[in-house]
Amino acid sequence: MSYPDRAPARRPAVVTAAVAVLALMAVAALAYALAGAVTRGGTVDRFRAASADTSALPDQIDTVVTLLGVSTVLTTVVSLLAGLLLATLALGLRAGRDGARTATWIISGLGLIAGCCGLTLLVGQRTLPLGPDENDRATAELFNLLADAYPSWWIPLGVGLSVGQVLGYLVVAVLLALPAASAWFRRRPVSSPGQPPHQPPAPPYPTR
Repeated sequence: MSYPDRAPARRPAVVTAAVAVLALMAVAALAYALAGAVTRGGTVDRFRAASADTSALPDQIDTVVTLLGVSTVLTTVVSLLAGLLLATLALGLRAGRDGARTATWIISGLGLIAGCCGLTLLVGQRTLPLGPDENDRATAELFNLLADAYPSWWIPLGVGLSVGQVLGYLVVAVLLALPAASAWFRRRPVSSPGQPPHQPPAPPYPTR
């Protein structure tokens, strides 16, 4: 005789919600990566124009422009990889893979830390500009121009996405820890179409 699977066959609503949140976060990460790549040229142009009124030398300006370009590329690459990773996790959860749930919890923990750090940096960039240093006044002036070189919506967008990232990871982690999700991920594998249901081996007949 076959043993019925006691776990729910249909995907619970909590798992569907977790998949939807991850998919939304993946789209947001990919959009942020695209926005960073598109705005890089204008940011550099505005920074160079503003730096002409400082006491910085051309070499110092070029150094900060290089740092700006490298940070933009790194941010774009990290956002792109994060979006692809979140999309992969969403597909794994949708398919009911328990390993995807474990990986999502790990990524959620790391994402919470990264989101808090990113939020701190973005807020600090706007509210705590560098003060002029007597030993390197020109460099301080250049770094104080960076926040204004970005589009006016860039830092608010980054803050909003960082807050959304923190909340999104928290929501996903909680949803996947609910009893309905745990029961569904621990369910027995469903037999493929055309294959008989799994049956435990029959006990051997006693010999006489």
